[in-house]
Amino acid sequence: MPTLRTAATGLLRDLIPAPGAERRMGVLTLAQSLGTGLFLTSSAVFFTRTVGLSADSVSVAMSIAGLCGFLATIPGGRVADRLGARRPLAASYALLAALFVAYGFIDEIGEFTIVACAIAVCETVGSPLRAALTHALFGSARSAGVRARMRSLYNLGFTGGAALAGAALATGSRSAFLLVLTGNAVLQLLCAVITVRLRPAGPEVAGSGAGRSWAAFRDGRFLLATVVSGVLELFQPVLAVGVPLWVVNRTHAPVALVAALTIVNTVLVVLLQVAASKGSDTVSGSGRLLLRSGLLMALACGMFAASGNGTGTTWAVVLLITGTAVMTLGELAQSAGGWGLSFTLPPEGRMGEYQGVFGLGRGLQQFFGPALVIMLPLGMGTFGWLILATVFLLAGLTAHWAFARDTPSELPAHPTPTPSP
Repeated sequence: MPTLRTAATGLLRDLIPAPGAERRMGVLTLAQSLGTGLFLTSSAVFFTRTVGLSADSVSVAMSIAGLCGFLATIPGGRVADRLGARRPLAASYALLAALFVAYGFIDEIGEFTIVACAIAVCETVGSPLRAALTHALFGSARSAGVRARMRSLYNLGFTGGAALAGAALATGSRSAFLLVLTGNAVLQLLCAVITVRLRPAGPEVAGSGAGRSWAAFRDGRFLLATVVSGVLELFQPVLAVGVPLWVVNRTHAPVALVAALTIVNTVLVVLLQVAASKGSDTVSGSGRLLLRSGLLMALACGMFAASGNGTGTTWAVVLLITGTAVMTLGELAQSAGGWGLSFTLPPEGRMGEYQGVFGLGRGLQQFFGPALVIMLPLGMGTFGWLILATVFLLAGLTAHWAFARDTPSELPAHPTPTPSP
């Protein structure tokens, strides 16, 4: 028992950011994720039932917004190299606050589409800006570890926001909807204030980052890292779309298990992301993490395949819970390995540009992932799961071949700055 208590204490301690810039980043992450969980969990219901927009029109509008956000990824990275990441990121949070307030005055689909596109651009641009700011604050050696801690906090905040959204949905009134929008806007403004106070110790703009460049697209090794990481990110539609539909349509497991699987995933991410990120401060360590990710995800797909209709209820439940836990461990390794490569491979002065390109892998997964998951496991059954397992396995082996063979003693590509208090 003392050993278990010590281990649990250590995991919880990992969630607490160090004083100074890292702790401010933690507060920023909690505020952002709380607002995101609050809004995303309730917005579709409110816009269709309270505002009166049709579900089909909202779906089309969100697809258009997703495309706008995808196209803004690389320009967002270039902004970080040209102007520094801190002020543009703060401006994006402030603009998001205004846009969420604007949602409260919308009553037709054209207005909704315009605001949704603007929000998608701000949110998508924020990703490379946050990554570039993280690197400016903590350097290559610490950035992946900081991102790991922030991801744990993000899941914690998102879960809290989703719980608050449940209370708002229970009311179902327009007043509750306006309260959700106002709360999210206030949290976005708080993020803007915190971002302004996150001042790197060194210069915010590297001298070589002023001009336009397509260096990231000419960097074959970085592009390979982008593709491999994007392929492994297929765990997201697998857990969010594939497994729930598989449980409902292809297994004898109870439908209520879907909620339990979501809880298993969330708890493991919150508790283990920091511990699972060991080794992500070097290229070779990141390559080994991606190999581990591919192996674990392939194993999880095999477990999901074995839980099909030919398996009894009890074994189906055991296989689905175990498979979700194994897939989540692969998710943790993928996140850490992807962050590690995205921070250690870019050259000096091009961090924003490279982060923007790296985000394209995630964007492509978001576009094609749900359809691929439905076409393979849901359309082809067990054989579809095995195809998906092969894809994960090949991605992990490719990462091992391309990155894990670097010497373990390699130094980070850039020095680690000391953030100003």
